[in-house]
Parts: sequence; structure tokens; C-alpha cells
Amino acid sequence: MTMLRDDHGRGLRAVVATFGLAASAVFLTGCGDGDTDSSPAPTTSSPNTASFSGLPPSALASQAASAIASAHASASAAASSASARASEFEASVEAEAARASAAAEKELKGVQGRGNAVSEVGMKGLPRNETSGLLAVLVTITNKTSDTASYAVQVDFEDSSGKVVETRFVGAEDLDPGEQEQPIAFSRQPADANLTPRLAKAQRY
Repeated sequence: MTMLRDDHGRGLRAVVATFGLAASAVFLTGCGDGDTDSSPAPTTSSPNTASFSGLPPSALASQAASAIASAHASASAAASSASARASEFEASVEAEAARASAAAEKELKGVQGRGNAVSEVGMKGLPRNETSGLLAVLVTITNKTSDTASYAVQVDFEDSSGKVVETRFVGAEDLDPGEQEQPIAFSRQPADANLTPRLAKAQRY
């Protein structure tokens, strides 16, 4: 009986050993040709570019050039639009100044003497480097009454002999008590003309 058990035990150990050798062979076959170095072998095949998320340099350059061209076009359009708006604003200001000048001139036609509002109007010459060389006067109109009022002002430009060479009209409408407005009277005479501006009339109405 003892011999039978020993033979049976040896048989089991042999089977286990055989199974272990077979498993080892499979493991070694999966890892390579028996080399004990566990580091992966280098590959010389090209990478799969289909898995890349970026663009090749030529495509990036083309995209950048397109973006720059688009930005330049937008900037040019914005500049043109700003220039157009500036021209429209200038034209609007000139139209309003012309209208106010015509209204002031009409109001002053029937005024005798210098008018009733000379004390509410002041004048100050502007530097020619700020007016493109033109002779210009800043007219300050202040409503010093307790009621809303409009004003018409006449500015004469005289030469050295006191002769009136040019007359300009400016005005301010519907000023509240204490409110102030500052229109500009421009001379259209040549820049080298030696002229002196003078407050000729100021009428409150």
C-alpha cells in the first residue's frame, strides 16, 4: 500500500511538472525568442498619421495666411466705415452751423444798435495751428437770465484801418438759465490777412 501511494504521488508531481514546463514554454513564446531583456524591441515602421489631431506645417501656414488676409480686409472695411461716418458727421455739423448762421442773420436784420445781449457774449481767438491756419473766434454765449432764451451774434472781421472785410453770424437756441454754448466764427479770408474780430451785435430773443 505504501508503495502504491508513493507511485501515485510521484505520478501527480510529474503531471504538475509537465504542466509547468508547458506553461513556461507558452510564456516564453509570447515574450520573444527567449531573450531575458524585458524592454520592447524598437520598430522601424512609419507612424499612423491618421491618428494625428494636428495639421501639417503647410496647412497651418495656409490657414494663417488666410486669417491674416481676412483680418486685413476687416480692418480696411472698418477704416472705410469710420471715414464715412466721420465725413457724415462733419457734413452734419457744417449743415447745422449753416442753419444756425442763417437763423442768426435773419434775427439780427431788424436789430437796432448792438442788441440786448452784448454782456452775455464773449469772444476768444483760437490758435491758427488748431484751425488749419484760418482765423477763428470761439464765441461764448451764456444765458444770464431766468428764462429759456435763444441768441443771435454778429462778428465782424476788420482790417488794420477798421474797415469791415467780412461778417459772420453764429447763434445758440433754447439755452436754459445759466446754460452756455460755444459756437465758432470762422473767417474765410486768406490766412495771411491781418484781421481783427469784433463783436458787432448780440441779440437775445
